[in-house]
Amino acid sequence: MNQASTSTGIWKVIGASSVGTLIEWYDFYIFGSLATVIATQFFPNTNPTAALLSTLATFAAGFIVRPFGALVFGRLGDLIGRKYTFLLTLVLMGGSTFAIGLVPGYETIGFAAPIIVLVLRLLQGLALGGEYGGAATYVAEHAPPHRRGYFTSWIQTTATLGLFVSLGVILLTRHSLDPDPEESIRKFNEWGWRIPFLVSIVLVIVSIYIRMKMNESPLFAKLKKEGNLSTNPLKESFGHRTNLKMVLLALFGATMGQGVVWYTGQFYAQSFIENVCRIDFDQSRTIIIWAILFATPFFVVFGSWSDRVGRKWIMMAGMLIAIFSYRPIYKQFLLLSDVAALEKVTSPTITASTIKKTALPNSTDSLLTTIVNKTAYNGIRYKSVAADTLYTSGQLQTSAPEIRYLEKKLDQSTYWKFVLLVFIQVLLVTMVYGPIAAFLVELFPTKIRYTSMSLPYHIGNGVFGGLTPFIATLLTTIYADKLVGLWYPIAIAAVCLVIGALYVSNRIDPNVND
Repeated sequence: MNQASTSTGIWKVIGASSVGTLIEWYDFYIFGSLATVIATQFFPNTNPTAALLSTLATFAAGFIVRPFGALVFGRLGDLIGRKYTFLLTLVLMGGSTFAIGLVPGYETIGFAAPIIVLVLRLLQGLALGGEYGGAATYVAEHAPPHRRGYFTSWIQTTATLGLFVSLGVILLTRHSLDPDPEESIRKFNEWGWRIPFLVSIVLVIVSIYIRMKMNESPLFAKLKKEGNLSTNPLKESFGHRTNLKMVLLALFGATMGQGVVWYTGQFYAQSFIENVCRIDFDQSRTIIIWAILFATPFFVVFGSWSDRVGRKWIMMAGMLIAIFSYRPIYKQFLLLSDVAALEKVTSPTITASTIKKTALPNSTDSLLTTIVNKTAYNGIRYKSVAADTLYTSGQLQTSAPEIRYLEKKLDQSTYWKFVLLVFIQVLLVTMVYGPIAAFLVELFPTKIRYTSMSLPYHIGNGVFGGLTPFIATLLTTIYADKLVGLWYPIAIAAVCLVIGALYVSNRIDPNVND
């Protein structure tokens, strides 16, 4: 095998590949990180829950088209090369992300706004469908076979780091718009949210420059020189029974479960903390940031370990732990943030209260909203909001309206408990995701590797995994159980665990398909 001649060479390959891939993940995930804000910008605000679900559906649409991107760009990658294909995906992703930052809101152009955003989101999904397979294949084909898990695990960090960077840029932007916190929030919700989308173009230009200087994969270059390139990668990948069997095994025995663990441990965790537990904007994101920061090194730990003990059981163990730990973890989220229970123990301290009277449309009655700022005995700060109809006669609709608890600011002890609970989930992500690139690369021959590995990866992650936040959130709106959404990732991971444990091989000769 023609390998990078020096350790410096392989690290240049990893660096150049990782920078571009990280930026693509940043571009792709900035949308999900701003879902609650985008919901108010591009959809009618008459029903906030429907607007959020519409935003999550648009977010999920980018995942659904990823397999089509895998087919299109995977075929190109096996025909013309790895380098130029994922250079093209970078341009497509960067342009689409920049354009989202320019789209006028719903109040300006009506339903054209969500339609344009949906189209751009689909283009993002197509681009990402071609990016990952190219980057993972490119690094794997430069790496020594016996260290393939270690070197490709660096590519695996880019998805989580892309989320990390997107959250960091959002918080930095939000706090830099105005010295007054309330005014800064207002400006960010009105127009500041566009900045993270727009600045990504600078990162994309830098990455394009770096990738232009990259050389082609040595294994692909060797095949091209010998005239052994595939003439029809799609037919060879999915038309031959043996290879199709490996594609299906990769999907149902590995990537499907890996996908739901990834998106539950990071995206659904953030959505649940913010929208169900009602933790405030900043804390719901810094909790994820700290957990990612502490857990990210374990991608390399488990990737390297898989070179010695095999890929299979590390991934299967991650799925197994996820299946049995998700409900206890999310139950703790609810218990730790249950301020109603705290009020039953000791009355909270009231720091401020406001009563708002708003005229109801087409009526002489009014909506009376009472907002009280409170601090629980353990230090959690929050708002209790009670809304009631005030009739023209002066009577209230009910003497005891339902109270909602919003914008909870956790005390330090509870905050770090949240970080620990998310860290456990991200640690599981590193177990299932760290070895997956090497696992997929070793399943397929070099001449159809880009196409063959990209499709199961992006169906598993894009469809099964990417739909997790939407399906889980939808289930919580249908059923009273706030934990009902977890049954989706648990069920998918369980099916994948059974298939993977029974049929996936743990010992694959790393040289067999080179």
